[in-house]
Amino acid sequence: MNYYFAPMEGITDYIYRQIVWKHFPYADKLYAPFIQPNEKPVIVPKEYNEICPENNKGIPTVPQILTRDAVGFIQVGEILEDMGYEEINLNLGCPVRLIVSKGKGSGMLADLDSLELFLDTIFTHNWKAKITVKTRLGLTDNSDFDDLLKVYSKFPINELTIHPRYRSDFYSGEPRLDEFNKVQQLIDNCCEDSLHNISICYNGNINSKTDRDNIIQEFPYISSIMCGRGALSNPALFRELKGGNKMTREEFISFHDHIYESYHEIVAKEKHFLHKMQEMWTYWNQYLCIELEMMRKIRGVSSISEYTSVINHLFDTIL
Repeated sequence: MNYYFAPMEGITDYIYRQIVWKHFPYADKLYAPFIQPNEKPVIVPKEYNEICPENNKGIPTVPQILTRDAVGFIQVGEILEDMGYEEINLNLGCPVRLIVSKGKGSGMLADLDSLELFLDTIFTHNWKAKITVKTRLGLTDNSDFDDLLKVYSKFPINELTIHPRYRSDFYSGEPRLDEFNKVQQLIDNCCEDSLHNISICYNGNINSKTDRDNIIQEFPYISSIMCGRGALSNPALFRELKGGNKMTREEFISFHDHIYESYHEIVAKEKHFLHKMQEMWTYWNQYLCIELEMMRKIRGVSSISEYTSVINHLFDTIL
């Protein structure tokens, strides 16, 4: 089983990926937040910094493209191939309203004819890299996931990552495993429109070995598992999934301090830096289960000195 760290816009930037890889280098792949093709330059400097080889040395990084423009996808893909990337991921899962309103991300799932034309165009290109796809079940729960799967089965997608929620679900509620099971049904049909040659990756609510075991037992045909929020909450999750130890207090403090020092150095405004750390604690708390009063103090800090005082007190009690 392969384990992938999902991209999360605004959080898993190259600095975060460098830090988590130094402390917990257990994911088989780390997907970078999406690139959106532009006219000039095709990749803007901020996005270039995310995927340039010098910022990803030794890290099994996979770049991701978000666009409804097939020509733009090919243009960015060619640049990524020249950088040496052997896999390029297409984002058809982003549920953010602004993205969806422009017909990108999971917004592309609203029109399967247009999606098929888009895929047909990009797969006529002579790729050196593998093309993988990350998708949801559809735009709304009125969508037909069977029809979407039949579209994907027509193309040489190397791996299909499925987040079994509709766009309208965002990240709430339980994953729709009954819909995910339709993948197996299509494989079993053994017809021309089958998924036999596409590896399947599961993504959604994997926070522990128990979660992983339950998914593998129910869907034994999957070859990979992608974790996002679970891996942010518990930086050692991939180590645990591979049979390793849980994160120790000392490991977490070292990891936190590295995050703190790195972002403190580059985030100029104090309030922006504090917001960054508070956002990280929102995830870490899902694993650490800190007392409510302590979390209120973390969310309420208004200066770096106050933050340091609160966190030092917390470190005496966690784990």
